[in-house]
Amino acid sequence: DAKIARHYMPNRHALIAHAIATSEQCFNGFVIILSATIKLMMLSLLRASICALFLPLLLNSAPAFPVESALGLKAIFQQTVDRRLELPEDEQQHYAALIQNEMQRAGLSALPPQYLLLVDRSAQVQAVLLFWLSDQGQLEFIGASPASSGIHNGFEYFETPLGIFDHNIANQDFRAEGTLNSKGIRGYGRKGMRVYDFGWVNARQTWRTGTGKMRLQLHATDPDYLEPRLGTVQSKGCIRIPAALNELIDRYGILDA
Repeated sequence: DAKIARHYMPNRHALIAHAIATSEQCFNGFVIILSATIKLMMLSLLRASICALFLPLLLNSAPAFPVESALGLKAIFQQTVDRRLELPEDEQQHYAALIQNEMQRAGLSALPPQYLLLVDRSAQVQAVLLFWLSDQGQLEFIGASPASSGIHNGFEYFETPLGIFDHNIANQDFRAEGTLNSKGIRGYGRKGMRVYDFGWVNARQTWRTGTGKMRLQLHATDPDYLEPRLGTVQSKGCIRIPAALNELIDRYGILDA
């Protein structure tokens, strides 16, 4: 498939971000963003950092729909998410190994069963991937879709930052109003789309030397003008995902405990 070949190239400089939700008595989880270089099956992690547990309060969040089994979400993903990427088996295994390696480095190798959402920020990839972590510590691939991260495009455009970011009560999720900005764009997508907010973070500025503060969010985007561009770098630093995937994550409580 020419499209998949374009998105998955060897020797890439990749970034992975994944949000983890656990089944504790409160909402818990992390977003982990790291940098990796892959060459001839050799893996060298370049950088990672970790922040704290999160306790999010969700605004206007409907109860999650149950699924009969964790892996049952794979069929739901195929049926409901219209913008999908079909990953070869070796790519699925590559990402699973990278996740396990980084979780071990971060002291998260004994996590309970949960879904993991990853975003690969490489300009040659630009994809979001969903995995299930079993109670045996095995990672099962659920599905993948195109995404967009930060582009070098002038004032107030940031490079999507690396690290592990907590999602806490100070940074409440919210829902898009679906209104148009001055350019006629619905930046967060249509009304009701959930915006996952990870607060103010340090990120590299693309319009001048140095770092600055940006608001790191995971969200849908304008369905007419911007969603068709997913799979390429487009954002001001946030992570854009398809509306159908946003709805699946929200409906089934993928990032909620």
